[in-house]
Amino acid sequence: MPSRQKRLLLSAGGLSGLCCALTAAVCTGLPLWVSGAVLCRTGAELVNATGAELDQFLGDLNYGLFTGQRVKQCGLGGRPSRFSVFSDLLSAVPVGLHVSVIFFCGVVVLFSSVATGFFFFNAFGRPYETLHGPLGLYLWSFICCVCSALVMVLFASEVKLHHLSDRIANFNEVSFVFQTHTEHYDRCFWLFFLVFTLHALNFLLIRLAGTQFPFQETKEAELSGGAADLMY
Repeated sequence: MPSRQKRLLLSAGGLSGLCCALTAAVCTGLPLWVSGAVLCRTGAELVNATGAELDQFLGDLNYGLFTGQRVKQCGLGGRPSRFSVFSDLLSAVPVGLHVSVIFFCGVVVLFSSVATGFFFFNAFGRPYETLHGPLGLYLWSFICCVCSALVMVLFASEVKLHHLSDRIANFNEVSFVFQTHTEHYDRCFWLFFLVFTLHALNFLLIRLAGTQFPFQETKEAELSGGAADLMY
């Protein structure tokens, strides 16, 4: 492959890794991971609200890994309030799982930055063997793919299996009981899916740049050596 085309492909991989690092860093701090509506069940049951009347008891809820906002609607107007996960809701969230999500977000940011540097190093520098050469490109991209997938899986399990929205909506509530009415993943969650996709596409860019997949050359060498021994 011509050197110019190889540099272009590896530079595209480096720019993709840089976008992934910036996107993951911004998404980690934004409260736009889950959005939904919360029903004030106690107020709705008191007046036997049905149909369009339920809209007077539907409040909003959106949150991320660190902060969020909820609007309580119990028939007397909305009561908006902001909260912090670690200072206000520490006893309500599954701490170990939540910290794991944040940890893997940091790993994605770190290794996406590392992958960016190695892509440009292989494009314009003189890489040597092991982790500075083609093997390093595959390794860092693979780590980013796995960690971004873990972020989505762990956060989805936290929301669905541990009913995180219900816990947040009912935290420190004595008189009213709230129930999740609608719930969907917001833009930050899907941006992490985009990060996963871009790192997966980097595998294709590395291969198009003329780099064999890991261990492929080793296996071919072992096969050729065995054939030579048999002939001998």
